[in-house]
Amino acid sequence: MVQPLENILVLDFSTLLPGPMATLMLAEAGAEVIKFERPVTGEDARLTEPKIDGESIGFAVLNQGKRSVAIDLKSESAKAVLRPLLEKADVIVEQFRPGVMDRLGLGYDAVREINPGIIYCSITGYGQTGPKAAVAGHDLNYVGDAGILSLSRGPDDHPTMPFGLVADIGGGTYPAVVNILLALMARQKSGQGVHLDIAMSEGAFAFAYWAHAEGVVSGRNIESGGSRLTGGLARYRLYTAADGRQIAVGALEEKFWQAFCNVIGQPPELRDDWSDPEACSAEVGRRLGSKPSTHWEPLLAAADCCCTVVKTPAEASVDPNFAARGVFDRKLNIAGKEVQSLPLPIAPEFRSSRKTVGRAASLGESNEDYGAEQPDTQ
Repeated sequence: MVQPLENILVLDFSTLLPGPMATLMLAEAGAEVIKFERPVTGEDARLTEPKIDGESIGFAVLNQGKRSVAIDLKSESAKAVLRPLLEKADVIVEQFRPGVMDRLGLGYDAVREINPGIIYCSITGYGQTGPKAAVAGHDLNYVGDAGILSLSRGPDDHPTMPFGLVADIGGGTYPAVVNILLALMARQKSGQGVHLDIAMSEGAFAFAYWAHAEGVVSGRNIESGGSRLTGGLARYRLYTAADGRQIAVGALEEKFWQAFCNVIGQPPELRDDWSDPEACSAEVGRRLGSKPSTHWEPLLAAADCCCTVVKTPAEASVDPNFAARGVFDRKLNIAGKEVQSLPLPIAPEFRSSRKTVGRAASLGESNEDYGAEQPDTQ
């Protein structure tokens, strides 16, 4: 079938993670993505470890299937290269601090004069306006400012780091893709483009919707690890088995909780984790810690009570369920070696049918195609 974003041209001025993952999703759905990078070194992600024969795995995973143009955006020659692309582009994704693209002559107002239908997506930490618009930050800062880092921060002497890049991906990449697609639909009706102001710190709020209801609307104080979804109840916690493997107990509903308690032999007087959560969780921890995860895993699976052994990334990549669904079937070529491609939340019906997605372009590989000077690699 025809891919939904076929014939959509995306100009990608973003770096590192949020923007590149967004344009990767668009490319997977059929868009043509041209990635613009600084000459000589390219974007910083090309330099990151680990590498295969000198090629960054992290960069390749996020930039497969895109074209690369190495260009100095401050140069006069850049205008001649970019003008025809700006005239026909559908989407621009940029990730500079507010005002940078304006100073380069590539801000929304300037591009809109050339192309009124342009969908211009700016991804920043704190948005295009406001007192913190120009403040530097990374994912850790954004989730901290959004209040969600405080919900499960661990002990003071060994704070717990977030397991995933919630603000970068959940607050940046996903809102960017969703709003770009909405803007494309709106343009079909109006013919007009739009400037999308994506703030990663704001996008992070949705990931703790319950904290908004409890800590903001209701005005209750939420202690670290004290809420029902951050370890405040015995039925929704991580426990360590005798072999050191963790068991994720997610038995929120009463029927699952009772089924779990039956498996581990939790005494009736210690099953009420609402009235005395600490005593209840201590006994659960003692019982799960008395035997290895290999003992508990089949019993918990048979009970179907939302309790599982925590897998490593390597174990997850060969999980039979994911294998049956073809999650890791698509392959990526890095320096001539075929590896698993990053699973993306794009329905198979909207992606190309080929199993090998391709590779990340070498720096400036497409310069000649767009009339740009060949990049200096020295």
